[in-house]
Amino acid sequence: MGRYLSKKVLIYLITFFFAVTLNWAVPRFAPGDPISMLLSRFVVLEGGRDILESFFVKTFGLDQPLLQQYFGFWRSLFRGDLGISISQYPKPVLSIIRDAIIYDIIILVPAIVLSWIIGNKLGAFSGVSKKADNFLMPVFYFLTSSPYFWFALLVSYLLGIVLGIFPTSHAYSATMRPGWNLAFIADFFMHWFMPFLTLFLVQLGGWAIGMRNMIIYETNTNYAKYMESLGARERLIRRYGFRNGILPQVTGLAISLGTVVSGAVLTQMVFSYPGLGYLMVQAIKQNDYFLIQGCFLFLIIMVLLANFTVDIIYMFIDPRVRHSYSGEV
Repeated sequence: MGRYLSKKVLIYLITFFFAVTLNWAVPRFAPGDPISMLLSRFVVLEGGRDILESFFVKTFGLDQPLLQQYFGFWRSLFRGDLGISISQYPKPVLSIIRDAIIYDIIILVPAIVLSWIIGNKLGAFSGVSKKADNFLMPVFYFLTSSPYFWFALLVSYLLGIVLGIFPTSHAYSATMRPGWNLAFIADFFMHWFMPFLTLFLVQLGGWAIGMRNMIIYETNTNYAKYMESLGARERLIRRYGFRNGILPQVTGLAISLGTVVSGAVLTQMVFSYPGLGYLMVQAIKQNDYFLIQGCFLFLIIMVLLANFTVDIIYMFIDPRVRHSYSGEV
């Protein structure tokens, strides 16, 4: 287990280094001048614009050579300083992200966990029931082939506009004051439901199809036929098939996390939901280097930590992984 974990930690550290380096480089080589956009917010006397521009360039360290900016970025990162937002000057990037990341957690965690659990259960049921399979498989294929952006628009149109059940934008009503009271919680849930439903349903289809195929494969393997010849009950054979079939699904969970995050970005844009994805798109529009870096950094960390957690879980549920590093097999 120690060898397995140390190898995984090294891989993730290397991935983190290259991802953060690209995260720093891409905004700086993109077209546009963030300082000019910032200056447009200020009314200055004639001749004062050059002085103010020089002040902001030095404040954000953009007058330094690129290599010096790069190493300065890493030094600040290890101190927990992500800089000051250019578009929301003088607000710190960390403060802005702290306010937004809670919305990502509230949507992503239940959507990922519930879609994985329910999708696998439905897929297993579809794999052993011919009648259910004929009905469920077209639904699963429809869900998994739907782009997040399109499906969010569909959900918004049907539930928000046609039926008028749920509000179509933002995290809560403008007239609401955030707090731990029943009125705000109910209003927050009404705004939360459609973004959550979009992410949940699109992912559910893929998990169900994967588990359905694994169950069909496992119930036709030699060990299943052998158990059947010994008189084992069909329920017991299915249980073993589910346990073996769940292993590739755990691997698939780790691989799909990046796709889920990108899907969350598109979903948040449709519903104007103030998570990291929505914040990041606004920062890109305004060439806010430091806010772009901060948003991407947190998305990178979220994906890497989630993948690392899945790797640890996989180590415990599949003994072959532990044995391969201990030299037993």
